[in-house]
Amino acid sequence: MAASVVPGTDRWSHLPPDIKQELDTFETELNRFQQGLAPEKVFLEFRLRHGVYGQRQPGVQMQRIKIPLGMLSAKQMDVLADVAEEYADAVCHVTTRQDIQLHYLHINDTPNMMRRLAEVGITTKEACGNVVRNVCACTRAGVCQDEVFDVTPYAHAMAYFMLRHPDAQAFGRKFKISYSGCEQHACGLARMHDIGVIARIQDGVRGFQVWVGGGLGPIPYQAKLLSEFVPAAEMLPTAQAIARVFTRLGEKKNRARARIKFLVAHLGNEEFGRLVREEREKLPPDPRWTSHLAEAESFREEPLLPGEVLDPNGQSPEFLRWARLNTRPQPQAGYSTVTVFLPLGDISSDQLRGLASLCRRFVRDTVRTSVDQNIVIRWVPESALPQFYEGLRELDLAHPGSGTLSDVTACPGTDSCKLGITSSRGLAALLHEKFQNGLGPIAERQDLKIKISGCFNSCGQHHLADIGFFGSVQRKGTHVAPVFQVLVGGETAGNAASYGLAVAKVPAQNAPAAIRKLTDLYSAEREETESFAAFTRRLGKARIKEELAELCALPTYEENPGFYHDNRQPWDFQMATSEGECAGQLVNQSEFLLEDADRLVFEATLAYDEGRWDEAASKACVAMLKAADSLLVQRGLLLSDKFNTVEQFRKLFFETGEFYAPFAANFFRASDEGGAGLGAERTRRRVEETTLFIEMAQTVYSRMAGAKV
Repeated sequence: MAASVVPGTDRWSHLPPDIKQELDTFETELNRFQQGLAPEKVFLEFRLRHGVYGQRQPGVQMQRIKIPLGMLSAKQMDVLADVAEEYADAVCHVTTRQDIQLHYLHINDTPNMMRRLAEVGITTKEACGNVVRNVCACTRAGVCQDEVFDVTPYAHAMAYFMLRHPDAQAFGRKFKISYSGCEQHACGLARMHDIGVIARIQDGVRGFQVWVGGGLGPIPYQAKLLSEFVPAAEMLPTAQAIARVFTRLGEKKNRARARIKFLVAHLGNEEFGRLVREEREKLPPDPRWTSHLAEAESFREEPLLPGEVLDPNGQSPEFLRWARLNTRPQPQAGYSTVTVFLPLGDISSDQLRGLASLCRRFVRDTVRTSVDQNIVIRWVPESALPQFYEGLRELDLAHPGSGTLSDVTACPGTDSCKLGITSSRGLAALLHEKFQNGLGPIAERQDLKIKISGCFNSCGQHHLADIGFFGSVQRKGTHVAPVFQVLVGGETAGNAASYGLAVAKVPAQNAPAAIRKLTDLYSAEREETESFAAFTRRLGKARIKEELAELCALPTYEENPGFYHDNRQPWDFQMATSEGECAGQLVNQSEFLLEDADRLVFEATLAYDEGRWDEAASKACVAMLKAADSLLVQRGLLLSDKFNTVEQFRKLFFETGEFYAPFAANFFRASDEGGAGLGAERTRRRVEETTLFIEMAQTVYSRMAGAKV
């Protein structure tokens, strides 16, 4: 409930003065922009830094709400439910960074919505934009069997130290931080972050192993080890020093290469570390660096009720199945964590209010959102689990399956994102249905993870999945079909120990069958406790591609128009026309060249897996050339003229802005570097860059050929 207000006074005068001023400024700048007094470019970044993000649909916004470490109180849950109902579509969406997103807001409602959130200590500040985004941490920190120590207070201190910090306001791109309590599990996925830290104790002193320069996006980079041990007292100044180096030396003009991962790769890990240490020595002392340490050492969460062991006798089979899949014992005797499985990461306002009420009965504000897009309730007495389950069942929140194959991660895709190519949520929803029916026998597997992105940008973290998908398009004749690249070899374990690579491209309608094919193959041929990533490395990607071959074929529209619909969308993915089509022979030649490019990049993947890095890099270069040639042929050039592909592509597609500039830049760089002496890591990136270049060539070709893309 909001604080009471005296009639005739400022409705928001009770807010902290600095917060009130910040939100008043936001409203003023919004009014200035709408009156034509503020430049659009400036206002865009300004509103992004308050979490207001343009949606695919015109006239409405997505609001990202920062939830550090995913920590929520019952009171905050109530207010989130209220603002979602009053200003948005009455749905709160849990993101892969433990944030909450609301959709379909009118921008004029955002100032008061932000004020409502501020009343319960929630901010949207720096939820988007070129700043430090939400600081993530393991949802089981403090209640995990394997952790070194509870990272909660340290991560909390980092989140609020970096929020609004002057040294974190001039980045070229966004910046992400995470905390993990152990090295072996997924936890905070430290190795995919700009700064990822893992709890360590050395000589009795708490501290962290620190990784820098990780990130997903179109071309993923694994973080590099900055230090085996940074004492807890040095963690905040170390992060500040990293931010200052990034601000000073990071790319500012070319946004496609402005993440810190590119700076670390360019400078080299040793030189970057030297610069950070040098910057740290220059920093003037800040009492905030250590003000949290004494409290952190003694930090303990308190349960609401005494812990008592559950007697399973007499419990229903439905409850026992749910408890087996959705609860985990804490190291504290008599308590368990409960995971509320949210298909698609969505929870309605009514459900969230009901969950807040249920939590008040059993726990003391120990609720956290997870990177798997679920909600984790900690400190539930084991003896109360049947009652908690009944409460969830009444709210339609007792879905069993958290942490299983059916617990699919998906980005918003074409539902709301401007960059979405395919319906990632549509595929996730279809899989949820199938896991309850046709795919039921494999639904409860806990050794595999599926992640889906609607485009190449990896917002659904497809690179980390055992089986990952990212959306693209493929043209056949005059129609365009939604397709998904299938990636294998990623691992969330070990804090994102490895990234997957594409092995095949399947029509969107065949994605569920591809999952079944891969899981059956894994069951039949795995060796003992072999992980799926190790399994795919042993079998080789050629074998995986062979197994999926029958699912890769795209029929013509006349043969099966359903393949030209996206999942759960009974309408044509594109409206195909014949206007603007070139002669049939040219179209056919372009498609042939694109097929050659697909083949060559796959061969490059095989060569990379076998350690033949020069061959892999060279094949990737040729694949890019083939894809570029396909567009030049479609433009009317003849291969027999032996034109310079790079020069003509630059002139006709890059300089005209017709081809996505960052991917074109990858092509130019590959052409300059050639294929020799790149080494393992740069060769791997070359293969990734080639895959994305070809996918973009498919998109541009489809547009040129007359299809609406």
